[in-house]
Amino acid sequence: MVNHYDIGLLCSLTHAGEQALLEAVDNARLAAGRLGVDELLAFATSAVRDAKNSVQVLSRVRRKTGVDLQVLSGADEARLTFLAVRRWFGWSAGRLAVFDIGGGSLEIAGGPDEEPDVAWSIPLGAARLARDHFSDGTPDDARIRALRKKIRADIAQDAGHLLRAGPPDVAAATSKTFRSLARICGAAPSEMGPLVARALCLADLQSWIPRLVGMEPAELATLPGVSPSRAHQIVPGALVAEAVMDIFDLAELQICPWALREGVILQRLDQLSDKGDQ
Repeated sequence: MVNHYDIGLLCSLTHAGEQALLEAVDNARLAAGRLGVDELLAFATSAVRDAKNSVQVLSRVRRKTGVDLQVLSGADEARLTFLAVRRWFGWSAGRLAVFDIGGGSLEIAGGPDEEPDVAWSIPLGAARLARDHFSDGTPDDARIRALRKKIRADIAQDAGHLLRAGPPDVAAATSKTFRSLARICGAAPSEMGPLVARALCLADLQSWIPRLVGMEPAELATLPGVSPSRAHQIVPGALVAEAVMDIFDLAELQICPWALREGVILQRLDQLSDKGDQ
């Protein structure tokens, strides 16, 4: 599926961002070596995919670390996340709809099988929106309304791809932003383990958003499930989550502990299994 969104001028990955990427890749490479890992699955997503200088950055990463980072397309992000969520909930989930708010993009996928019928990506990540709209502090009421309108318009543009199949049997959300929002709204803490059922209710989220908008970053960082490094992403993430649930008429989202990382691993295990059967 090809989608068309006006994301404005693409930004370059900064020197600090590139150095952080290099450090993360090199640390992972060294850890894999210590553990005797035979194969390293190294992939990058929206932040690298959408950077103007991604080709140059990837080349330098390859030269300095020896690791060839593979850049996933937005559709592949959505597809692999869907695979992970499907395996977590199983076939009993029936027709499944999956939503993932990342740092740079929102992924949406749906279908009754392991491969989604529809899968697409929208540049509505929590970190991207925080950078573009919250860099000088929380916007005033008028700018919040304008941002809400933009978010809804971007999601609604292709919403019919998922809506035309009818309501899903299970609607699920995954990754850090949704998990943090669910925790703020009363879901069980992570210490209770991944097998505890968790959900995000629209009514709870809508009651929290005005309070979140009125909080300073330091206050947001004290909320359950929110780390100081991600506090600035909570409000834009909440606005995206609210729009998703409203547009797709979802009163509740089940929180899945598996996401893109597990989807990449599961796909590779499937490939190895297929080779073994040949």
